[in-house]
Amino acid sequence: MEPKAKHSSVRDSWRAVVDWFNALELSENTILIAFALVIGVLSALGVAVFYKSIDLAFALFYRLPGELVPRAAVLAYRPVLTATGFAAAWWFMKYVGRGHDGMNVPDVQLAVVRRRGIIPPRPALARTAASAITIGAGGSAGSEGPVVVFGSAIGSLCGRTFGFSSDRMRVLVGAGAGAAISAAFNAPIAGAFFALEEILGSLAVTAFPPVVVASVIAAVVSRAVFGNHPAFPIPVEYSYGLAREVFLFFPLLGVITGVVAALFVRVFFGVEALVKRMTRLRWLVPWVGGALVGVLVVMSRGLLVGYGHLAVHLEVFGRMPWYSLALLALGSIVATSITLNTGGSGGLFTPSLYVGAATGGAFGVALAQLLPNASIRPEAYAIVGMGALVAASTSAPITGILLVFEMTNDYALVLPLMLATVISYLVARRIEPDSLYSGWLRRRGERIEHGTDETALASLRVRDAYDDRARLVGEHEDVGALLDHLGHDDQLVFPVVDGAGALCGIIDLADLGRIAKDYANLTALVLASDLAHPAETVTPNETLLDATRRMGVRGVSAVPVVDAPGGRVLGVLSRHHVLAAYERSIAGSTPDDAELSAHGQSVA
Repeated sequence: MEPKAKHSSVRDSWRAVVDWFNALELSENTILIAFALVIGVLSALGVAVFYKSIDLAFALFYRLPGELVPRAAVLAYRPVLTATGFAAAWWFMKYVGRGHDGMNVPDVQLAVVRRRGIIPPRPALARTAASAITIGAGGSAGSEGPVVVFGSAIGSLCGRTFGFSSDRMRVLVGAGAGAAISAAFNAPIAGAFFALEEILGSLAVTAFPPVVVASVIAAVVSRAVFGNHPAFPIPVEYSYGLAREVFLFFPLLGVITGVVAALFVRVFFGVEALVKRMTRLRWLVPWVGGALVGVLVVMSRGLLVGYGHLAVHLEVFGRMPWYSLALLALGSIVATSITLNTGGSGGLFTPSLYVGAATGGAFGVALAQLLPNASIRPEAYAIVGMGALVAASTSAPITGILLVFEMTNDYALVLPLMLATVISYLVARRIEPDSLYSGWLRRRGERIEHGTDETALASLRVRDAYDDRARLVGEHEDVGALLDHLGHDDQLVFPVVDGAGALCGIIDLADLGRIAKDYANLTALVLASDLAHPAETVTPNETLLDATRRMGVRGVSAVPVVDAPGGRVLGVLSRHHVLAAYERSIAGSTPDDAELSAHGQSVA
């Protein structure tokens, strides 16, 4: 059989399978949850393989040379081997991954918003392999980024294989991301909320069940492989015993971690800008970056990185001098920035946990020395510092709180954790508006917030979305005439206008409901102008991004559109109109449906 005929036969057979699947007429929840089960299992197995790959790279780059070379030569061979690992990771992404610049958490966010959840499998696999080499060779990078990409790619592949719609694709991508975090950190709740908070940007009812199911299944499989223990081993004894610690010391820790998080963001993108200027001898950059990171790791006596996929024990962060822990925090910021900007691959989540633990530990040790009789345990501050800095550096406060809670399973620590996390997040965004994720997107011309592409909203105008046929209410209409508008259509706000069409105020559905309830007590002398109240307005030339923010600040679902010079009412803009225009814009900027259906027909 000819290759083309064979390929056509396979494609036709698969279309028959998809047609059979469609004929089952399963409910939406049934389909999503069934696929979430599969995605959860595959993501957890992928995490297990990824961790084994890291251990293999660690054995090749560290353990084997350590057995062949005298220990006295460690200062020479460790930086060289780390540089070799960076060069290998860079080569992998350049040639196997086809030079893909993304395949990280922000890129997954972008795929959900702009690319209908399409994540190409080859660059995703290349990024995973490059990350295993980087981490195993002693680079300062996290494992969560690669596993999120891998899990999301599994969800995307499942959706594309069955020709699912873009809405289903996005949910499955989120399920894969949540499952990966759940399996990597043994934290199913944090994994689910990471996917909802960071990847999907929404707690939508349709997305919640499959994301939760995938996270739980991934945690079950992961525990069967690795055992039921937290990703970061927790000290045996940690706690706090003074009320003033909650009201004074932990909020102060929140301020400190917020400042450190802002510093982390600025150093990271500062190094990125510096490396981008090195256009000549680009192949040399991974070698230089790897050597620098190797030197930093040697200077820290190996404390800047873990051992294979195993992390540093948190007990270390309560026993060292405070200035040594502060240096470790700064060293991790610098090492991570160099690693991920000079050719190494990996995530930013785990380094943020490390920097937070070192920062919190330094603060706790300093407090214990200043107040020797207060029974302060620095380990508690290291643990709280982890959640606070993750929240501030990645703009994921819910994930930061839940992750640390699942690691400790200690409700008593949740109170200072929540307080420090919120303060840290607010302080960091006050100093530095970008997070490690949003900064990567913004520097590539993208703005995404809460699952919405701000770039698309900023490019659209109110005139592209508003309803110019909206019903207007004359200022002299009486109560009986007003009730004619109730239930007549789906309009949410009724502008009240004078004889010249200028805005006098608005009456919304709630106002009409109250009028209907009190109709018997109202007289015909009560007019629309008496019931109208002031309203925020927008003009046709304003962007939908500004209009959406204005509606959000005022807490309204619709606003009148007015002609700026004369104040004449032109129509009404609602959140529904904004969403419709946004969906049209995204549909026009993403790949054709033919690409989605290349592996099967669309499933209803």
